[in-house]
Order: sequence, then structure tokens, then C-alpha cells
Amino acid sequence: MPSRRDLANAIRALSMDAVQKANSGHPGAPMGMADIAEVLWNDFLVHNPTNPDWSNRDRFVLSNGHGSMLIYSLLHLAGYDLPMEELKNFRQIHSKTPGHPEYGYAPGVETTTGPLGQGITNAVGMAIAEKALAGQFNQKNHNIVDHHTYVFLGDGCLMEGISHEACSLAGTLGLGKLICFWGDNGISIDGHVEGWFTDNTPARFESYGWHVIADVDGHDADALKSAVELAKSMTDKPTMICCKTTIGFGSPNKAGSHACHGAPLGEEEVNLTKAALGWDHGAFEVPSEIYHGWDAKEKGAAIESAWNEKFAAYKAEHPALAAEYERRMAGDLPADWEEKSAAYIASVNDKADSPATRKASLAAIEAYSPAVPELFGGSADLGCSNLTEWSGYKPMISNEDANYLNYGVREFAMSAIMNGITLHGGLMPFGATFLMFSEYARNALRMAALMKIQSIFVYTHDSFGLGEDGPTHQPVEQIPTLRMIPNMAVWRPCDAVESAVAWAKAIERKTGPSCLIFSRQGLPHQQRSAEQIANISKGGYVLKDCGTPDVIIIATGSEIALAVATAEKMSGKKVRVVSMPSVDAFEAQDDAYRASVLPKGVPTVAVEAAVTAGWYKYADAVHGMDHFGESAPIEDLAKEFGFTVEDVVKTVESIL
Repeated sequence: MPSRRDLANAIRALSMDAVQKANSGHPGAPMGMADIAEVLWNDFLVHNPTNPDWSNRDRFVLSNGHGSMLIYSLLHLAGYDLPMEELKNFRQIHSKTPGHPEYGYAPGVETTTGPLGQGITNAVGMAIAEKALAGQFNQKNHNIVDHHTYVFLGDGCLMEGISHEACSLAGTLGLGKLICFWGDNGISIDGHVEGWFTDNTPARFESYGWHVIADVDGHDADALKSAVELAKSMTDKPTMICCKTTIGFGSPNKAGSHACHGAPLGEEEVNLTKAALGWDHGAFEVPSEIYHGWDAKEKGAAIESAWNEKFAAYKAEHPALAAEYERRMAGDLPADWEEKSAAYIASVNDKADSPATRKASLAAIEAYSPAVPELFGGSADLGCSNLTEWSGYKPMISNEDANYLNYGVREFAMSAIMNGITLHGGLMPFGATFLMFSEYARNALRMAALMKIQSIFVYTHDSFGLGEDGPTHQPVEQIPTLRMIPNMAVWRPCDAVESAVAWAKAIERKTGPSCLIFSRQGLPHQQRSAEQIANISKGGYVLKDCGTPDVIIIATGSEIALAVATAEKMSGKKVRVVSMPSVDAFEAQDDAYRASVLPKGVPTVAVEAAVTAGWYKYADAVHGMDHFGESAPIEDLAKEFGFTVEDVVKTVESIL
């Protein structure tokens, strides 16, 4: 029977071998945290390698994702469908073992990590999802949602500001099933961290309201096992286990040094390290007894089978709840969703109201949340401004069956937490702030798009129309740059009808995130036919037509009313107005449809209160803002920045 150290050394050997073969990678972290991983995965982690998507599995997040060979080694050894050939193809094109763990590549990778701090923040989201779903579904004597979220992280994650945002909130929420392991090795890329990171980390986490288990020897299996047992017994708060580790453990010449952080050890040092560890095997060779010691398939199948029996009993006693749980975890929308959403959109059109689109957004949430109860809202301390607090919202701070989070002023953490909630499954998160502050959250938005997951980002106060708060709060470049993110759906509706459609499309979109962008000020209702309402979902459509046009005006959001008024002002000219609430949705249509909306050869002007560069692929001239705003009432700003009918008429006339 192999010893614990032998089992851990398999991780070290595979990590050294893969990085050496690729001539690229980070061997130090896997070697330093191998002993922690061995104890966690073999003694505590609840999972089934033959069914990586089992809903009640524990979640494991490698937040220090540069140490990706740690998780690839674990998945391979435990019996997941990650064969040795994939480890040999580490960091090679189209392999399942990219340089940083990527969601959707190797089975068992719960999230994409690498941008430091976001893994721990995703994990906070996973723990929040577990807590919310337990509150919504668990019944007396039936705890069907009952699992832990475990995180490995290093000094880099703790230095990133997002970890402060997320871990502060995790402590406030009392996420007792979140357990983190800090690999305290004192090394980052530039060397010993004492020159730039001297925080008292245990005191920091205690101040957040976490349980802290300090000074654990990260290479002592017994000490680690005792620490995890203690952490699991502390159910009222998250736990940080501070593990003293040696980066590159076992390497005679590079252990404890940044020399093994982000570069191969070299063939000679690999051989010396294997000798020092007593690992007498060639590259990528793992003895059968080591595989046997790691194999989790039989145990995992038994654990899932036991849970299935519990769920069957739950289903017999609570059939409706069980069916709802199964639907949600499968990611399916309710069977009557399409009918209900279409009816709501039609009712909004009939009502012909002219609210601010942020108010129209709230009305859509009110209408859709009963139809899609997995909606899980929130705002970064702007709920009363973003208008996300619908009549049925239940904040987690005071409700066990929560469907809403008060994120506080934490835009970046909110967005990455939403990603974690989405990845967990069973909930559909949306989170809101002012559009300007999408800047704080940008990398989390990019990660959602990269992972192809359904997070819904709600942004209000979308232009200089917010007025007196001035240029610090008036977005200019945000809408165009959000459109530049691959796989990001961006909607900027012009009225309540388009807002209802935008929300419906975000709820239906399962292959990536959406940004819904709403106004502070009221926007007039636009009359439409049934065909035009159907065409909103295509991203761009003819709103006002004139036969064969002399000129086309494209606009979005609050500028649609301006475009319509401009068209009416230009007597003697046939002006077509195209509303394009979603450029990416329009660009996904076929050539024939796009040509029917924007025929070639017709002079075209785009109007949007944002920087202009992105519109020139469609327009001969763009009426926009390539400068920052000012602090003043909206009426004065419209005149100052040229967003009046007279000004747009001049731009249109300039191309005729």
C-alpha cells in the first residue's frame, strides 16, 4: 500500500514531467500543494469521476490557476476522463490541458482560473448558490442540497483586490461550507513576497468574520486532516486554513525559490528531484498501486448512489419540488416560458407607456421572475437606482430561501460571484450597477464570455442623460467596448417593449453572458407592428420606413427618439430609421435579412451618445461623443453635446 507521500509525489512527478515536456508552465505550486491535495481529495472531497456533473458534488476550485498541472494530475489519477495523452499534451493546441484550467475542456474543471483572485470569488458564488438552493429546496429530513466548496489559493490571489471584496462578503453571509487553503510559501514571480506583501492574513480573515486555522504544516498529512475536520465542523462561517508550504517541494536546488514558479525545472533537476523524493519511475510513469490508491470511481459511484436514494425519497414526498430541482439543474427553461414571455411583450406593447428603461427593466423582472423562479438578483449598493428590487425579492442577509444579494460596493466581486453562481447551476444570476462601473468589473465579464456561461449584467444610467453627476459617472466608451468582447450579447433598448425583449433574450441565452443597458430618463414608446416586435430579437430592424430610402439613420436606446424626430423633420427626403438594440444579434442574422434592413449604397448615419469608431462599419457618418461629459441638467447637456434634432439633421445632410 503506497504511503500518503507516495500518492502526493505522483502529482509532483506528473507536474514536473508535463511542464518539462511542454517547456512551459508552473511546476512550483503543484509540487508545493500536492500534500494538501492528497489529503483533501482522498479523505474529504465528495465527487464521482464517472459523473462530473452530479449536482450534489463538492466543488473544487484551483484559484491559483497557473498551477494547473495540480488539477490535471488530480483528475487523471482520480479516474476522470483525462487520459495520460492529455497530460503529455499539456499547453498544446486543442488539448484538454491548456496552460490555465479552462471550463469545458477537462471534465472536473469547475471554472476557468488564472486571472488571480477570480477563482476564490467564483467559489464564493458557488457557496452562495449552495446556500440559496438549500434554502429553496431542502425540507425537513430531506437535505438534498448539501455540499462544500473547497479552494486552493496563493499569495497572488490574496494580493488582488477582488479577493478582499469577495471574502469580506463571504464572511458577512456566513458561508460555512466554504473552505479555503492558502499555500503560504512566501514566493511570487518576482521573488520573496516580503518586499511587497506583509499583510497579516490570518488577522485580515478574522476581521472578515472567517474562522482561521493558522500555521498548519502543509506537508504534514495528519495536521492537514485535523484542520479539514475542524473546518467542516465550523458551519457558521467560512474557514481559511493557512498552510505553510515550500514551493517546488522536493527540488534540491530550486525549492523555496521563484526559480521554480513559472519555468521548467530542467531535465537534470527533474531527475535530482525524483531521486530526492524516492520516485524511481520514468517520465509519465505511474505504478498501478499508485493508481489504485488514487482511484475514486468506485467510492464516488457509491456516494452518488446513496444520494440518489435520498433524492428518490424526497421526490416521493415532494414531487413538485423535485421536478423543479431537476429542471433547474438541467438548465432547462419552464415549458410555458415562451408563451408567457410572448404574452408579456405583447401586453407591454399594448400599454404604450414611456418609462425610463430602468423602470421598464424592473417591470420585466416583476413579470418574468414568477415564470423563471431561478432568477437570482442583486445590485452593487444601487438597488433603488438600478431598480432591481422587485416585489418578490428576498435578500440573503435575512432569508434562508434567498433570491437576491446585496453585494455592497463591490462591482468586480459581484460579477465574478455571479459567474460562480452560474457555474454551480440551479440559479440564473443578474447583478446591477451604473454602466460607468462596468469598468471595475471588466475582467469578470470577459471570463463569463470566455467560459460561455449565462451571467446577466444589468447596467443603468447609460449616457450623459444621467445629468448632474457629471463625467465621472457618464459612460462614453463603455457600450462600444462591451460590444468588442467576443461572445458578449449587448442590448441597449429604446423603450419598454425592447426592454422586455432584451430581458427575454438574456434569460433564453445559455451560451454566454448578456449586458442589458438601461436609461435613467424616460424614453417614449415606439409604435410597432407584430412583425416589428418579432424582429426586435434579431438585434436590428426597420422601425420607421418610407419606401425606398434616400438615407438611413441607425440609433439605439435614448437616441431612437432623436432619430425618429430627425426623420420627421427632414421633409422632402425619405428617411428610414433602424433601431439596433443589439449589434451582435444583428450581425448573427443572415446576409439577406441584414441587407433588407441596411441595403448597400444608401447613405447611412449612426446616432449614439458614445464614442463613434465602432459604427463606421455600417455608417458613412456617426453622430456621437468622442469626448467626456460635463455636469449639468440633461437638457443643457443635449444642447452642449449636439444631441438635438437640428444637430442630427446637419449630420444627415452632410452625407447627402
